[in-house]
Amino acid sequence: MDELRDEIIKFQKERDWKKFHTPENLAKSISIEAAELLEHFQWGKEYDIDEVADELADVLNYCILMADALDLDVKEIVLNKMEKNALKYPVINNLKE
Repeated sequence: MDELRDEIIKFQKERDWKKFHTPENLAKSISIEAAELLEHFQWGKEYDIDEVADELADVLNYCILMADALDLDVKEIVLNKMEKNALKYPVINNLKE
């Protein structure tokens, strides 16, 4: 994950985009790209996997940039949220034997 983050940050630095990547702008961009991802599923179940992958990559890129802008560790915040979700949604064994 660190290697991926480093590549994304390098790409950002090479283009001098950090000045535009405020948390507010990144939150907007995440929402816009998520809407573009959703658009592929708007009218049915068929979609182009390559186009979906591109939009998903855009969402992930902006999420990683936002974590960097807020000085958050992606792995740490995801694991913390999973712990909260595990408490909120415990495993219930409903399997009939």
